[in-house]
Amino acid sequence: MTVMQTTAAAREATGEGAEPAAERGDLCAAPRPRHPRPDGQDGYTISEVVALTGLTAHTLRWYERIGLMAHVDRSHTGQRRYTNRDLDWLDLVGKLRLTGMPVADMVRYAELVRAGESTYAERFELLQATRRDVLARIAELQDTVAVLDRKIGFYADAGRPHTAERTP
Repeated sequence: MTVMQTTAAAREATGEGAEPAAERGDLCAAPRPRHPRPDGQDGYTISEVVALTGLTAHTLRWYERIGLMAHVDRSHTGQRRYTNRDLDWLDLVGKLRLTGMPVADMVRYAELVRAGESTYAERFELLQATRRDVLARIAELQDTVAVLDRKIGFYADAGRPHTAERTP
């Protein structure tokens, strides 16, 4: 991967260089993740990333092995050194996992990001399909909540003494 591709991929993962969410009309956009080292220090050990993300070291190494994460830099002693951009990418991966996106699709998305701007259309389609799936799941969950609300209302009413049964 070229430096330009790496930079473009990192910009996409972090949202850097994009217009602000409010200007895009994206009112639900999450704020950019804040990292514990805002002073510019940009190097985390795997154990620090485990503590920050809740992922296991095994999962982080697996993400790297399957191509879900770009190559992670190493220190002179061979230890992985994660950056704030890596943390931003892991945040995005976490969101994609919450959507129910299959790992194979997440890996494909990561490959497309690394491939550069020529893959925007394919990335767009992949994310649109995922969004449709999420909206369908939300609709199912809303229907489920409505059923639960009816049942809860029934049992709440069943436990109350009725006014017609009361005697003065």
